[in-house]
Amino acid sequence: MSPDSSSPSGLLRRIVSLALPVIGLNLLGVVTLLVDTLMVGRMREPGSALAALGFATQVVFLLMVAMMGLTVGAAAVISRAHGAGQRGRVEHVLRQASLLTLLAAILVAGAGNLVARPVLELLGARGAALDLGLVYLRPILSFTVFYYLNTLYAASLRSVGETRLPFLVALISNALNVALDYGFVLGRWGLPALGVAGAAWATVVSQALGTLLLVVLLSRGEVRAAWLRIRPTPAGRRGFFSLDLELAAELFRVGAPAALDMVVMNVAFMSIVGMLGRVSEAAVAAHGIGLRVQSLAFVPGLGISQVAGALIGNALGSRDVAKAKRLTRITVGLCTLVMGALGLIFVAGAPELVRLFVHDPASQLARLTETWIRLLGYGMPLVGVHIAFVGMLRGSGDTRQSLRINLIGTFLFQVPASWILWRVLGWQAFGIWLAFPVSFGLKAALGWLAYLRGRWAVPGARLEPTPEAEA
Repeated sequence: MSPDSSSPSGLLRRIVSLALPVIGLNLLGVVTLLVDTLMVGRMREPGSALAALGFATQVVFLLMVAMMGLTVGAAAVISRAHGAGQRGRVEHVLRQASLLTLLAAILVAGAGNLVARPVLELLGARGAALDLGLVYLRPILSFTVFYYLNTLYAASLRSVGETRLPFLVALISNALNVALDYGFVLGRWGLPALGVAGAAWATVVSQALGTLLLVVLLSRGEVRAAWLRIRPTPAGRRGFFSLDLELAAELFRVGAPAALDMVVMNVAFMSIVGMLGRVSEAAVAAHGIGLRVQSLAFVPGLGISQVAGALIGNALGSRDVAKAKRLTRITVGLCTLVMGALGLIFVAGAPELVRLFVHDPASQLARLTETWIRLLGYGMPLVGVHIAFVGMLRGSGDTRQSLRINLIGTFLFQVPASWILWRVLGWQAFGIWLAFPVSFGLKAALGWLAYLRGRWAVPGARLEPTPEAEA
């Protein structure tokens, strides 16, 4: 370790070096969905197929809720244990999290296949779009274990300071996905033209390859800090398939609020779309375009936040609270700078961004989309501050505080403010959207308050409940 590794400049270099592969990994996740859409769009009659893909993607997104909690919980516990130098605990948590992931995937596969049709119908899928949506979902749901394990191992490796390996594995997996998409969707290279089903099977096979590579590498001890010991353990120790209920409860306690965070986000999203639907179809379409742009823009900030969260957990595990606070301050500055720069691009380049999605620049859709993108741009620095504090709270394991901030900012402010600005003041779509950046200002302020209060900074390898969490 270099002498200045704990200095602000040393910590900044560490965050950036670890965050770049994570940003690349997150971008590859976006690219996977994009490739599926592009290939399905090249089918002879893509209309119903693209609609089916859109509906199915919403279902897949909902299924991330279960895994989000487990991933955040495991990452927080592993991060602290690694910081404390407790390699045995890291290995134990990794084994147990793998087992819990297998169980969660089995439950999701079974329940998901049972409720897939009614959920798609609830989302509005009808006719061919409904049938094709089910065709796409069946393989994805049945083999969701591969996606779940990939997610778990990427987060676990990030918690011990290894981010390049999951990125390289994802590059290989995504290359296979592109090739199989081209072959199975369109019937190239002698493969059958399976259409929408082909896109699903391409995703499943590529995810299976990624999982296999990670399991082989981790079980061989290629990453010494995160050794996945699959073989039977010596007498007196737990085997791989022996469930540690105490640890499972700890992971649930830390991870459940993070899962509820996603539920809050989904409910808020549906509420906003419901309001916009009463304004005009063009407003809903503009909102969807803006969210696609936003999803890409959030990737750098999220990558920085995720890495910083792991390093903050490491610092607290080694009982270095001062270092954890320095990491937080650096992360806030870096996220604000990066997201602010992207915000300037949004504000200055809104017309050009709109032209990528809307052919008629004089249409109502184009005008609404430009307004929405500009509002997103103005709010980006505040989003950066909020994302940084989310990383701090999740990395420290104080996920209840993160959930509390999200609940206040979303349900007590954003959704009611959107309704008031729309219905009471009559500001239409602009009013609904304006509450978005303002709500992130409130969330950023609450995050700063949480940082100052310091109840998240509990030192030690174990995640002990804070006095506030017990209240």
